Amino acid sequence: MTSKRASKSDPTGPTPPLGDAIAGGLGKVYGRRSGVALKPSQRDALSQVLPAVDITARSEAELAHPEGLFAPLPVQDLALEVGYGGGEHLLAQALMAPSTGFIGCEYFINGVAKICTQIKAHDVQNVRLYGADAKTLFLALPEASLGAIYILFPDPWPKTRHHKRRFISDWTLREMARLLRPGGQLRVASDIPAYIGWTLGAIRRHSAFRWTARRPADWSQRPGDWPATRYEAKALTEGRKPIYLEFHRERDKAR
Repeated sequence: MTSKRASKSDPTGPTPPLGDAIAGGLGKVYGRRSGVALKPSQRDALSQVLPAVDITARSEAELAHPEGLFAPLPVQDLALEVGYGGGEHLLAQALMAPSTGFIGCEYFINGVAKICTQIKAHDVQNVRLYGADAKTLFLALPEASLGAIYILFPDPWPKTRHHKRRFISDWTLREMARLLRPGGQLRVASDIPAYIGWTLGAIRRHSAFRWTARRPADWSQRPGDWPATRYEAKALTEGRKPIYLEFHRERDKAR
C-alpha cells in the first residue's frame, strides 16, 4: 500500500493508519442496520454462508492481498460494489465472470441475508462480503488492485445539511482512482438528477477519470452487461428515469 493518500480531514495529505482512521470516525455508517424480520430461510443462509464469505474482520495485512481472500479459488481480477442492496447486480456479475473476485459492501443486514440466500442457492464461490463502511476498506486495499467499482443507486441524502454524507466525494474519488488499475471502470447509477449532477461535478474536478458517454443513449440506457437491480425497477415504477454513468481510469494522468 502507498502511504501518500488523502485523509478525511485533509483531502490532500497522507492518510492515517487504518485503525486511527476508524477511531477518528471514518468508519461511521449512516442509515439503518436492519429492517423487517428475517425469514427462517434467510437466517439459515446467514448462519451457513456468512462465516465463509465475510471479510469484515480480516486484518489489514490480509486485505492488503485481496486475491487471497478468495482462496482456494484463483481469481484473475477483482471488482467492488459499494452498497449492493439485495445483491441482484453483484450476484449476476459474479455468475457472468466466475474468474473475477467480487467484494460487496453492505451494512443493511436484510440485504446481506438476501445475497447469502442467493450465494447458497447458486453455489457462488467468487463473492466476499464486507459489512462496515466501504471507506475503511478503501484504506486497506492496495493500489491498482481493482478492475471495476460499482456504486448503484446510492442514498442521495437530498437535504443540504446531509450532503456531506453522500458517498461520491473528492475523498472517495481520490481513493477510487488509487484503487482502480489504469483502464479500470467506475460505474455509478442514480434516479435522482441532483445526485447525477453532484457526481459529474465531482468527476470534472478529478483528472483521473474519463466519462465514456458519446451520445444520450450512453447514459439513458442501461448497457447489456449491467444487470438490473430492484432499486432501478422501483424508480421506473414510480416514474423516475435512471441515469447510468460509466468512467474509465485514465492511464496517463496523475490522481
